[in-house]
Order: sequence, then C-alpha cells, then structure tokens
Amino acid sequence: MNSKKEELRNSHINREEHEGMEERQKGNDKKTGFSPKLEKELLIRWIVDALRRTLVHYGYWLKEVEYQFGMAVALEMEKDVGETSLAIQMGRIAKLLNIELQNGIPAALFRMNEKQLEELLDALSLNWLANDGVWFQAVEKKFGIFDAKRCNDTCWIRFSPYEAYHIKTLFGLPEQGGLEALKTALQFRLYARINKQEIIEEEIDSFVFRMIDCRVQASRRLKGLEDYPCKSIGIIEYRTFAETVDPRIRTECIGCPPDPPQMGWYCAWRFSLG
Repeated sequence: MNSKKEELRNSHINREEHEGMEERQKGNDKKTGFSPKLEKELLIRWIVDALRRTLVHYGYWLKEVEYQFGMAVALEMEKDVGETSLAIQMGRIAKLLNIELQNGIPAALFRMNEKQLEELLDALSLNWLANDGVWFQAVEKKFGIFDAKRCNDTCWIRFSPYEAYHIKTLFGLPEQGGLEALKTALQFRLYARINKQEIIEEEIDSFVFRMIDCRVQASRRLKGLEDYPCKSIGIIEYRTFAETVDPRIRTECIGCPPDPPQMGWYCAWRFSLG
C-alpha cells in the first residue's frame, strides 16, 4: 500500500514538474521568440555566413597542406581541388536559385559585353585590395603597425606565388618561360587592374618594371601621410612571384619606400635571368 502511494505521489510530482517545465518553456518562447520577419532575416544571415565559413575553411585547408607538404605540392593540389569544389558548389547553388550555367559558369557572364566584364573584374580587384586593407587596419588597431606589417609580409609570402601559379595555369604559360612569361604574368595580377604600371626593356636578359601609380601610396599622400614602407614586402612579393613563373629569374629592387621618392614612379624592380 505504501509503495502504491509513493508511486502515485511521484507520478503527481513528475506531472507537475513536466507541466511547470512546459509553462516555463512557453514563457521563454515569449521572451526569446522571433517575429517571422526576423526569423527569415536570421536564416538569410546564416546562409551568407555559411558561404563565408566555406571560404575560410577552404583557406585553412590550403594553409595546412602547405605546412605539411610544402608550397609546390599545395599549389598543385589546390588546382584540382579548387576546380572540383567550385563545380560542386556552383552546380548545387545554381540548381536551387535557378541560375543557368554554361560550362559550369553562370551564363549571365557570357551575355555581358566586354566593357561590363572589365568593370566586374575591376570591382573584384578592388574588393581584393579592400579585403587586404581591412585585415591590415584591424591588426594595426589591436596590436600596432609592427605586427600588422609582420602579418602582411607573411601573407604575401603565400599569396604572391599562389597568384603567379594561377596566372600560369589560366593562360598556359610554360614552366620555364623566362622573362617573356613574367612580362605576361605581371599584366594579369589583380594589382594590374588597380595600379598603373610599365615595363622598360633593357638588355636581352633583363627588364625594369615600374609602378607609375599606386592606389595605396597615392591615397596616403592625399591625406598628408608619408609613404608606407613597403620595400620589405615588395622584395618578398616580386621575388616569389617571379620565381614561381620561372625559378631562374632574379629580382632586384631599384627603389621602393622608404627609399627617397622618385619622379614618375612609386617603386621599380629589375628582373633578369640568373
């Protein structure tokens, strides 16, 4: 009999606890519930964030493969991984958004005229530069200019050969194309869509590359600031770029801030076959 009463009492307590939990949950729902409009907005933000996470995760994979196996292996693997991953993602999203694809690329791009495509490429190049600047300023604000510059230099150690490799692949440049291949590659950097540059022929085995207009430095001068001391990063940037195009190419800095400013150019580099 006592066990029966105990069982009933426990059942009653459990029922009350359950009902209390339901009431509390209802109260919480009222406190934290979202309007349908906000729920949709959060879902959209989650979608955008999923794209961002995918890009960041892709970058971490590339960085780790480079750390484990070296830059040359990472670049070779990324060429195939990038094409495969892009095809999978483009196909899936295009199907959901009813986007027509042509050769795995949004068909709308093929319907744009040359001027529109040039404007799109310029916008993407400026976005790349803005992305670089946002990171630099964020690190500078939190840790100071020295650490920002240190991070910047390290990023260019990786990005410059990556960009050179992709240009070689995209335009089918030969493995040892020499100075002519380098001249071609320099025209297809993202920077080439932003800054004005020129090539001055010297001897048969060398040429000079000069930056006539630099968006970053010109902006600093308009604000009354000194030129950003980019010589250390420039040496890394141009050397690794040239060596990726052809390992025989040697890079020499003719002048670059903080060197004394020159009339008619911001920085100049000599490339020669070693």
